[in-house]
Amino acid sequence: MTSNNRGLGSPELRWRKSIRSNDGSGGGNCVMVAVLPTEAGHAVHDSKVGVNGGVLAAEPAVWASFLNAAKAGKFDRA
Repeated sequence: MTSNNRGLGSPELRWRKSIRSNDGSGGGNCVMVAVLPTEAGHAVHDSKVGVNGGVLAAEPAVWASFLNAAKAGKFDRA
């Protein structure tokens, strides 16, 4: 995984935000995800930090592992 603050406004990145981002608990703060060009993986950005706050990039295998863990409930609150 890598982290940087370049490319957040890049036209080739299409950012999507969580459907739970406006659930009434946080004033619209959300996590956004974009698919990186050339199948390089996914980028994740926290909207609370603004456009200069940085981007976390995950390679495809790392992203798949994260999704599998999330689907299995490994990050659920008790």
